Amino acid sequence: MVLWAAASTKHAGGASGAVKRRGIILCLVALAASGLARSAEAADCKSLPGPGADWQDCNKRQLMLGGSDLKGGNLVDTDFASTDLNGADLTAANLEKATLVRASLAGAKADKANFSRVEGYRGDFSGISAEGALFVSSELQRADFTGARLTGADFEKAELGRANFGKAVVTGTRFSVANLSRADLSGAVFEGPIDFDRAFLFLTRIEGLDLSAAKGLTQDQVDLACGDAATKLPAGLTAPDKWPCPPDDD
Repeated sequence: MVLWAAASTKHAGGASGAVKRRGIILCLVALAASGLARSAEAADCKSLPGPGADWQDCNKRQLMLGGSDLKGGNLVDTDFASTDLNGADLTAANLEKATLVRASLAGAKADKANFSRVEGYRGDFSGISAEGALFVSSELQRADFTGARLTGADFEKAELGRANFGKAVVTGTRFSVANLSRADLSGAVFEGPIDFDRAFLFLTRIEGLDLSAAKGLTQDQVDLACGDAATKLPAGLTAPDKWPCPPDDD
């Protein structure tokens, strides 16, 4: 009787295990089917440019896409390296983690666009309208923002070494915790405060700027930066003796 009970228990356990295994297999099949369904609905990398285009993870390197309407597009992780996007409409498009190395977005419309975590070394953003856009944690060393309209843009934690902001409108722009080493802000245009909270300002060009309303600016940051007699600082901060800095030959 004991042996029969044990055998019965073992058999029952085996049956229970089989049921569990079948359940796991069915779940895996369902997940695979769901994945296939998502793949079928995923990005169409061969589709033509258009509003709301879904090019996520697509290779769009070295293409001529100037003037394209990509308004509201899903461009997450899209590779636009060396691509011409001059004058493109990227309004409210999501370009998070996109590759924009040496890409040209000159004159593009990108208000409210998401450029967070993009890789945009030597990207051309001259004349772009990117008001309220996000550039959080982006890699934008040596990027050209000459004449860009960046009112309310957020560059928190961005890498902006040697970036050029000549004649760019940066009213209300956030540079908190950004690396602005050797960046040129001397020709920037703005009214009201700019946020420099914990930004790295090593040899950042701030000649001629009225920073009297700047937020988060400390004496340590000012001592690292490059200003001149025309630079206005917040109350309590003073110009260091090293000002003006020698010209940056690079």
